[in-house]
Amino acid sequence: MHRRRVSAQAAALRPGQVLLLENLRFHKEEEADDEGFAAALAGLADLYVNDAFGSAHRPHASVHAMARRFSRPAAGLLMDKEIRSLGRLLSEPDRPFAVVVGGAKVSDKIELLDHLLARCNTLLIGGAMAFTFLKALGHETGSSLVEAAREQDARDLMAMAAVKGVSLLLPEDHMEAKAGTKERGRPTAGPDVNEAYVGLDIGPRTVVSFTREIRKARTVLWNGPMGKFEEPGFSAGTEAVARAIGASGGFTVVGGGDSASAIKKLGLESGFTHISTGGGASLEFLSGRTLPGVAVLTDVSV
Repeated sequence: MHRRRVSAQAAALRPGQVLLLENLRFHKEEEADDEGFAAALAGLADLYVNDAFGSAHRPHASVHAMARRFSRPAAGLLMDKEIRSLGRLLSEPDRPFAVVVGGAKVSDKIELLDHLLARCNTLLIGGAMAFTFLKALGHETGSSLVEAAREQDARDLMAMAAVKGVSLLLPEDHMEAKAGTKERGRPTAGPDVNEAYVGLDIGPRTVVSFTREIRKARTVLWNGPMGKFEEPGFSAGTEAVARAIGASGGFTVVGGGDSASAIKKLGLESGFTHISTGGGASLEFLSGRTLPGVAVLTDVSV
């Protein structure tokens, strides 16, 4: 961004015109939340509206320091919808409230699980992260991804779920394939994965049990696919969960990221109340963290 040229372009704008700047993250000052850079940006405008929820968790100049230079920095319509929809999950969900979580690693979702455990009625865990929980229970996981350092976290979470009366469901079976091959996969007999095999999707019995629980819910949050959904042989679990949530008739929210991609790939967007545009931002918001780009706003529904 050439500051003098941009300032001249902004000053020359006529009513109805828009000046679009390049990606500000090309500038090191943006990610450093630099006050001087923020002041230069603020000097281009009279009002500040942030409609980029997907960047709200980043303490960057255009998201944080710049906003503080306006008397009433406001949320845009999308930002407002994100905060209202995600906030409803934390404060006033219709019950039963089911949380469906997948993806690769427990370490990516442990704060989310801890924070939502006090708020949900049912917790369904699929995807590769389920193998850390199953390993913690003594099951065989073959060559599947397991975070050994997180096994105790998994045990603690399962114990806390029991104390709080939250129904926690893990996969009863999987679709497994020989590690390092491109096999289409086969269902396991139970929750154990055979040696030299890797679990790449929830199995048919798990699809039935997860679908049954989802149908009971009046509020559903989904974050993370049930398997390696980008490969046809291992997309059935994610698709079944997506269709069950979309048909539930309740308040349904998808927490961005791969889950949102899966829904769009399946053409099921219309069945969901809200599909978040912020993968990392929605995860942090639902984990109870304060988002710098939201906290700095004054005109926002929080």
